[in-house]
Amino acid sequence: MKIVINKLLQSADPSIRYRVQVDILGKDKKSPHLHDLQREIKYSHHVRQLLSERDVDGKLPPHAYSKWDGAHWVMAALADLSYPAGDETLIPLREQQLGWLFSERHQNNFKKRTVDGRVRMHPSQEGNAVYSLIMLGLADNRIEKLVQRMLDWQWLDGGWNCDMNPEVKISSFMESLLPLRALVFYEQQTGDPKAKEAYQRSAEIFLKRSMCKRQRDGEIMNHNFVALHYPCYWHYDILFGLKVIAEAGLILDERCSDALDLLESKQLPNGGFPAEKKYYQVTDKRVSGRSLVDWGGTSKKHMNEWVTVDAIYVLKEAGRFQLSTGEG
Repeated sequence: MKIVINKLLQSADPSIRYRVQVDILGKDKKSPHLHDLQREIKYSHHVRQLLSERDVDGKLPPHAYSKWDGAHWVMAALADLSYPAGDETLIPLREQQLGWLFSERHQNNFKKRTVDGRVRMHPSQEGNAVYSLIMLGLADNRIEKLVQRMLDWQWLDGGWNCDMNPEVKISSFMESLLPLRALVFYEQQTGDPKAKEAYQRSAEIFLKRSMCKRQRDGEIMNHNFVALHYPCYWHYDILFGLKVIAEAGLILDERCSDALDLLESKQLPNGGFPAEKKYYQVTDKRVSGRSLVDWGGTSKKHMNEWVTVDAIYVLKEAGRFQLSTGEG
């Protein structure tokens, strides 16, 4: 494992080096070295690519939710890259994102999508916005309204779902993970007990299903859930699920064991982890699923740095990864 850590520390991407230092080696974010590394992230290749299509007003065409090149997704990607907080040049992107989420059209859907007493919106959208605004240090008082939406829309079983079928009364993994993550970071920043109670309830929908299994028969719910991806965007897989559960401080729950075993089984001989599938395509054409960044592609035999950093972080938090003397 020391070999793969050292390899990641020599990555060409400063975000990978930063994540290893902070999330795996436990270095102090306030250290001068990591401050300099974040400045390097700001001008890195991936960041330049993500922001390359901004217009003279600092906005991205065409729509904030355009997959995956709109302001909403770019903000989330920057947050995941550990982009330095408080950069006011990103405010036009924030305003694009919040302009959409607080638009009359978006808000008119609230009542239209309430069926059988359940709001069937897409709270992953509000969740992703809250997460990125907190991580990028660009949150203002509007974030409280987004959090309140998630709290108001939470279903009795603890999660959320956008399915308009009135017979659907169980939360969706894909709609529940991002709100859970957002509420974790919001509670960490504000100490809001309502947010903590809400994300702990939400975590139960994943934990009681061993992160990927149907309750009625113990079978895998969706085979995409057990393939590794990066980025997941609004999709779910066990690595993303375990990462969020780790961020919530719940990774030691014994109900994570099967998913952790499965994750460990995917480790390559060199200690890294592959990206087995992907949800993006790198292209100049404006099509849904377009990415301006190549996140390492897919392979069954070769390590993907982004997947590997997340996987080792999860295993470390679960007590399944020990740093040897001399590492770090």
